[in-house]
Amino acid sequence: MKKILLLATAVALCTFTASAQLTIPDGLNKKASVSEQIGITDVTIHYSRPGMKGREGKIWGGLIHEGFKDLRFGTSRAAPWRAGANENTTIEISDDVKIEGKPLAAGKYALFVAYSPNESTVIFSKNSTSWGSFFYDEKEDVLRVKVKPQPLEKSVEWLKYEFINQTPNAATVALQWEELMIPFTIETDYIANQLASIRRELRTRNAFDPDAWADAARFAAVNSTDLPEALHWAEQATSGMFGEKTFTTLSSKAIILNKMNRTAEADAVMKEAMPMATMQELHNYGRQLLNQKRTKEALEVFKMNYDKNPNEFTTMMGMARGYSGTGDFKKALEFAQKAQPKAPDTLNKDNVARLIKLLQEGKDINS
Repeated sequence: MKKILLLATAVALCTFTASAQLTIPDGLNKKASVSEQIGITDVTIHYSRPGMKGREGKIWGGLIHEGFKDLRFGTSRAAPWRAGANENTTIEISDDVKIEGKPLAAGKYALFVAYSPNESTVIFSKNSTSWGSFFYDEKEDVLRVKVKPQPLEKSVEWLKYEFINQTPNAATVALQWEELMIPFTIETDYIANQLASIRRELRTRNAFDPDAWADAARFAAVNSTDLPEALHWAEQATSGMFGEKTFTTLSSKAIILNKMNRTAEADAVMKEAMPMATMQELHNYGRQLLNQKRTKEALEVFKMNYDKNPNEFTTMMGMARGYSGTGDFKKALEFAQKAQPKAPDTLNKDNVARLIKLLQEGKDINS
């Protein structure tokens, strides 16, 4: 009986040992991820970070093989580099984008690199779940782009990905290790993506908020796109079932009408809106008219604001800008000098001093 119990215990221990999996970090490769929003498109890269570990000068063309190679394991006989370590390096993109000018649909992809010192190939594969590139199959490629490796000024011990050279609708993804960088650009159609997002959001609870419709209209106006639809949004903000006439909603409609060259209608809407405006809103509208070179109308708005809010720094500076815009530098100088002691901080005081100097020289401070 004792022998049977000992045997059973031994079998149980063997079974436990065989199935147990301990979570022990791999000290040679660190798991990492990096994310960035390009426009409103989310881009996330998951990867493992190998270190140089004293292998300086032996990484590129050594540890990282050139081109495609038989790794003598798995199914691939011509494998690129896995662009990291361990499992597939993956990149996930929430919207359709362009990589180095070539289209790539939204989705999750494995990221591979066929390294060459003069021109490397970055590969996006629809198989994002394999281990490294041992099972790479070129038939699963979705996109290949050619890029030029670039030297780094400072050596990078642990491989990393960074987003650099950001613009409102683009960024460069930089794979960096040792003294080399392999970059590729991602470009989004920010305006189209944002409009699509706006259309979706205006079918949610935001549809009951007039300011949401006004914000949508303003976005289209600022970007000079889809103006007829934007006018519909502006009308929903002011007179739809849940619309409300406020300075924000009415001025949004006026901006659209101006963009559509319906200036008289826009002016009529703004005439209705101005009594509802705050001091800052009126000041901003006056500045907008100055930018449109409608200097007489701008001065009238600044005068209205000053009458409603006399002896305020903002309104006195509005008067200075208004008179300067019409060429009356003497009057403009008087208001600028009155405004200077009321400047809220050093930065504003210094700016007013600069504008006073321009007016004393007979120069328009709105240029």
